[in-house]
Amino acid sequence: MYSEERKALILDYIQKKSRASVQELGEYLNVSESTIRRDLKELEDLKLLKRTHGGAISVENVNFEPTFREKEDQYFLEKGAIAKRAVEFIKEGDTILLDSGTTIFHVVKELKRFQKLTVVTNSLIFAHELQDSQGIDVIIIGGFLRRETLALVGPLAEEALSAIKVDKAFIATNGLDIKEGLTTPNLIEASTKRKMIESSKQVFLLADHSKIGKIAFAKFANINKVDKLIIDDAVPEYTVKELIKLGIEVVTVTVS
Repeated sequence: MYSEERKALILDYIQKKSRASVQELGEYLNVSESTIRRDLKELEDLKLLKRTHGGAISVENVNFEPTFREKEDQYFLEKGAIAKRAVEFIKEGDTILLDSGTTIFHVVKELKRFQKLTVVTNSLIFAHELQDSQGIDVIIIGGFLRRETLALVGPLAEEALSAIKVDKAFIATNGLDIKEGLTTPNLIEASTKRKMIESSKQVFLLADHSKIGKIAFAKFANINKVDKLIIDDAVPEYTVKELIKLGIEVVTVTVS
């Protein structure tokens, strides 16, 4: 079987099933997993699919969302660099709100050096990560547990958010598009993110370059709701200029 024929079969298989593992594709085509990984990399470079931890998903499925663990290792260096820069905007004594995205998880790991901080979050993972940090008071908002993201969302979460006002919110997104704004695959989670933005005096959006130009199923905010956007240096310069024209303060970090 020729390489192009094999890649066409891979693409067709993933488009029909929305997702597939490397092992599954190897058995389907009777080729090695290393061959499948190489083909997936080439298809992702052509923006025909998106690789996940151990497999790939279709880019056409706007309401599909990989799990937290599947996304955790993607763009690891970019997320780490963005998080380190974001933490520089946090001061001792701040009350901050943390969204449940994997980029924000890198922020959580950087917070442990603070002596006095109040953290409000809807993430069970983040609360567990901070449980031994004596100088950090952790407030978990209630709600419906989304197993994909391990986030608490829905009416109960929004009711809790309506009762508070925080200094700074750090928000993640699945898609950032100049015209369509900020989007995520799930309607309920989108509504909770919207309330997070409303509950904050200052909104920081953290997004690596893979999110730029992407549009997911549910919109949760226009871009102008963001005070500071922190991105990595792989975002095209023309996109940065467009964002600045909209009045957004763009902070670009260099990924080593």
